Amino acid sequence: MADLKFEIVRSIGVLSEGSKGWQKEINLVSWNERKPKYDIRDWSPDHEKMGKGVTLSDGEVQKLRELISDLDLGLEE
Repeated sequence: MADLKFEIVRSIGVLSEGSKGWQKEINLVSWNERKPKYDIRDWSPDHEKMGKGVTLSDGEVQKLRELISDLDLGLEE
């Protein structure tokens, strides 16, 4: 398998942290020197290892933001 190149262009924030120090983060990441996309995934403390995640385009982030803003979080149990 070819090497995967990535650069965290901007760290947006940490969503949670696991017991072993891995953090679920949202970042702007350039994969294989392509245009950066929004990325949500678990990262090791040194950012050398990563878990599976989801990568979103600008349009997908805008749609997600709309969907989340319409949520009534008080109804969830």
